[in-house]
Amino acid sequence: MTYFFDKLYRLGAWGAAACMLLICAVVSLQVFLRLIDAILVTFGAERLGFEISGVSEMAAFLLVGATFLSLAYTFTHHAHIRVTLVINRLPAAGRVWIESLALLIALALSVLITHELVALVGESLEYHDISSGLLALPLWIPQSVLVAGTSLLCLAILETLIATLRTAFTAPSRYVAPEPEDGAE
Repeated sequence: MTYFFDKLYRLGAWGAAACMLLICAVVSLQVFLRLIDAILVTFGAERLGFEISGVSEMAAFLLVGATFLSLAYTFTHHAHIRVTLVINRLPAAGRVWIESLALLIALALSVLITHELVALVGESLEYHDISSGLLALPLWIPQSVLVAGTSLLCLAILETLIATLRTAFTAPSRYVAPEPEDGAE
């Protein structure tokens, strides 16, 4: 299936990849700076004391961002875990309706989560919420990334639901359930 908004989903995936690279870079830099200090102390010199404050907090925010930004891309590439034990035993016409129902439920839950996250961002802005760690980062920033990720997921599910319903109403006997793409298993 081709997706109209594939470039948006791909942008989310690139954002997730950037988050992962930033995690690697920040943690590696912190390890390298500690290694330099350990070497200096071993040879009797004083520590330089270079540290990156809030590395674990930064890594946690970036990991959550990577997870949420990659949701839509992963969904459109059929890489989410699917339980097909029962659905594969049904005839194609039955499968397409079960798939449509599952997509409708997934869309409803995703919209609910997105709605609640938007409300959370609004509250964080209203009350000027700040993270409790060393970074003291305004919480609306990482929460906005969650909203972006779940919004993309809603869009991907809606797009898939429309295509599945189109098949259900035009040619349900020709429905083929999506299979994971190469490397997504």
